Formats: sequence, C-alpha cells, structure tokens
Amino acid sequence: MSRSSAELHPPGGVEPRLDGLVPAAVQQLQAAAHAIRGGAEDAAKRALDAVLELAPEHPEALRVYGILHTRAQRHADAQAVLQRSIAQWPDYALAHSDLGNVQQATGDLDAAFASWRRACALAPDAPMPWFNLGRNLQLQGDTAAAIDALERAHALAPDFLPAAILLGDALVHAGRFDAAELGYRAALALHPACGDAWRGLANIKTRPLSKADQEHLAAALRRSDLAPTDRIAMGFALGKVSEDHGCYEQAFAALNAANAQLRQMATWNAGAFHVHVEAMLAATTRLPAPLDPMLGAEVIFIVGLPRSGSTLFEQILAAHPDVEGASELPDLEQVLGEESSRRRQPLLQWIGAATAVDWQRLGQRYLERTAHWRRHKQRHTDKLPSNWLLVSALGAMLPGARIIDARRDALEAGWSCYKQQFYRLPHFACTLTDIAAYIRDYEHVMDRWQIAEPQRIRIQRYEALLAEPECEIRALLAFCGLPFDAACLDYQHAKRNVRTASAAQVRQPLQRDTARAAHYGALLDPLRFGLGLPTLAR
Repeated sequence: MSRSSAELHPPGGVEPRLDGLVPAAVQQLQAAAHAIRGGAEDAAKRALDAVLELAPEHPEALRVYGILHTRAQRHADAQAVLQRSIAQWPDYALAHSDLGNVQQATGDLDAAFASWRRACALAPDAPMPWFNLGRNLQLQGDTAAAIDALERAHALAPDFLPAAILLGDALVHAGRFDAAELGYRAALALHPACGDAWRGLANIKTRPLSKADQEHLAAALRRSDLAPTDRIAMGFALGKVSEDHGCYEQAFAALNAANAQLRQMATWNAGAFHVHVEAMLAATTRLPAPLDPMLGAEVIFIVGLPRSGSTLFEQILAAHPDVEGASELPDLEQVLGEESSRRRQPLLQWIGAATAVDWQRLGQRYLERTAHWRRHKQRHTDKLPSNWLLVSALGAMLPGARIIDARRDALEAGWSCYKQQFYRLPHFACTLTDIAAYIRDYEHVMDRWQIAEPQRIRIQRYEALLAEPECEIRALLAFCGLPFDAACLDYQHAKRNVRTASAAQVRQPLQRDTARAAHYGALLDPLRFGLGLPTLAR
C-alpha cells in the first residue's frame, strides 16, 4: 500500500478540524500538508510555525506537526506534540490515531492499539481510524480482527480505494480467495487502472488471470495518462497473465518494462552493496562470545533470497503445535536501528565495539518486542529474507536462535524475483545482472557462516524438499529442536494467516512443476552469465 496511515486529509470529516483558524492560517496549514507529502520538511515547519503564531496551540496544527516529526523519525517530539493536541481536544480522534502510529514506531504496541481503538470509539462513523486500526492489526498478524476493522472502513467509505485494497490483501492472507478476488475486481470497477488491485489479483498466484484480463492490461498500458505506480503494478500483472497463458516473450517484455520503470524510481547500486557486505563480514568476524548461549532459543529465523521457498518452510514449521508463524518481522532491523540512534553511529561503526553485555541487551530487547508472538506457543518464526546480512550479528545477539537458509535453484529463484514487484526501494530485483550479483553476495555470506556454525545454521534446499518431503521435514524439525509432528507433513491445512506473496501457494500440497525459467531460453542469459552458468545464445 502506498497510502500513509497518518492521513493529512482523511476521507469524511471527523471533527471541525479547522475551527478557530483564520483564512491565512488555513492556507498555511494546507501548504504544510502539501510540503509534508512532497518531503519538504523545512517548508512544512515554516508553514506550521506560521499557523501556530496565528493560533497558538491549535490542535490540528499540532497534529500535523506530529505527522511531520513522525515521518522524520523524531518519535519523542511527535509524541509530545500529539499529546499537546489531545490536551486541547481530548476527543480528537485523528490525533489519537496518529499517536498510535508513533507509539507503534517506538515499540509500545499495547499503547498504540489502545490509541487506535480510542480513535474508533470517539469517531465510529469515520473511516480513517478504522483503516489505521485494521492496517496495524494486519501488520501484527491478527488478520481476523483486521478484516472486521477494514470491512467497517470500507463500508463507511466505499470509494476509499486503500481500504478496499487492504481488505482484499487481508482476505488473501486469511485464505479467503473468492472474497478477495471479488473485492479487487470491485475496486477495478471504480478505478480500472488501479495498480494495487491488479497487484492483488496477480499475487493470488494459484489462480490464472483470464485472457480478457490480459487484453485489458495490454490496452490500458498503451494509455499515456497512467500514474507511474499504477503502470508498474499493471506491468507486473501483465507479465503474470502472459506467462499463465504461455505467451513468454510478451511476459518477458512486460516484466522488463515494469522493472525498468521501477528502477528509475530508485536505482540499486550492486557495487556499493557488495562493499557493504564485505565490510559487514569484516566487522563481525570477531564478535564477543555471548553471556548466555541459549538466549533467543525461542526464535527460528528463516533467511535467504525472496521467492525461494521461505514461506513454505515457515508454513511447515507453523503447522507444529509449538511454533507460531510470525512471517516477515521488522523487529531485528528496528532494534539495531534503535541502537544506532542511541549511539549516533551507523551499524558498521559500532558493531565491532559492542560488548557482550551490549549484545545481550539487544537480544533481550528483540525478545521483548516479539513477545506477543509467543503468547500461545513456545516459539516463533521470523521470516524476513534480508536478515541473512545480519546472521553474524545474530550469533552475538540471539545465540540460541536457529537460522534456516532457504535455498532454491539460483536461476529459478532469480527469475522468480524478477517477476515479483517489491515495494522497498531501491531493490536488487530490477535487473537480471543485479539479481545475479545479489545472489553471489548472499550465498558467499551464508556459505561462510554455515560452514563455521553448522549447529546454528541449516541450508534447507527447496528441491530436496520436493524430492523427499518427509525425510527433509524430519531433518528440519530435528535441527530446530522440535519433536516430529505429523501435522507438519500436511502443512497446507495449518490454520494461520500468511502475509506474503506466497499466501495461496502454501495452502496447496507440494507442487513439483514450479520451474519456469526454461520457457524463456536465451532471454535469461544475463542472469545465467552472472551466476556462472552456461548461456544459451549462440
């Protein structure tokens, strides 16, 4: 979703937010909102200061200041100014909702959800508080409650596309694919070029899009008035439907164009990333021995390349009665980010100087932030693929954690990444050569650490699971210190929410016909060459 949870101009009036402002102040407030959306912090600050000179302590000006501080990650300042807004208008629902966003950013989830629910209670007929509540319930894995809140937001504002799309996403994550498809197509009825709706349909990967969809997408992409984000999402969807119907050259052309446009938004620098990877390796070669070697034994990390079977491996583990599948968690990065802010140094500058006491404190902070995932089960998974770069730090921070490296045939995994739209930019998957370079860096790091610490890191190969499912599942459970449970063999029946692009695929039995790269022949030679594989072009 491209929509911020802290709306400057939410649909539907909640309170008379501009009461008490003279026209000049209203104009400055609008200028501030425009500047915030454009990333012009200094201009926004000047405009808000002008409003507060004309109307000291005005709640709406303070609330917008809170949004400005939040986006700049000045969370203490944001919280203070939002509390000032609420002190003026205690029943100001939007200020309570925005306060929840700040509390979430600081890791105080109980307070955050209390604020969001307070906003909904204060303004039950306003869609935005329900949208914020639903969005964040979904992020925390409470998909059933998220669906309830998002259905409320959608009913209150049927034309508010972000609520409709996020509701569709939540329904997918819950396995309710029929309802999700109906929702996405209803959004397309309102806005036929809604890229997020096409993205949602394309991500129900077990359902081919129709020939009519293919023709509609091809025609729509010839228009000149599409928003860039919609054009990109529709290009990926056209690639998917073209592959579904065996039109491989058209699929490649559509994906090539979409990735080129995505890369224009933010260019990945493979050379700089390689330097960073080598610097991380050098900085973490001699970290201190942990004070408590079992700290973090509750956690099973799953890392690797996206589209390599990591969601499948998590689904297998989550079918075990002792494991909660938590999906892709931001907490590890956020804990390290908190420490970088505290030290006022980037990670690479302090990582080698951190003591065993520091690492234990950081490990305990991670466990504190993720404790809600272990309320009902003893252990949880953390499946953020990019955590492979932090595997060395994990040895000092959470030495008792087990780490699974999800490996799939590099050509198939790389091509699958190229077909998937990623929203965190810049991203390595926008060119085949960058994908190959990223795979080389990732495999170099993980191979090194797996050889050094085989008791802590297991390479789990996707193709091996397809060949011998029970044998591999037994070995995987044993590595994690889990007793065998037959439910893991029937992982597709596990009752859980799956919040990744593989949500539909992991609700099926193992599929042995997932290879697609061969259909594209020499078109994938740049990827083959980068991986050191024989090319096909003569």
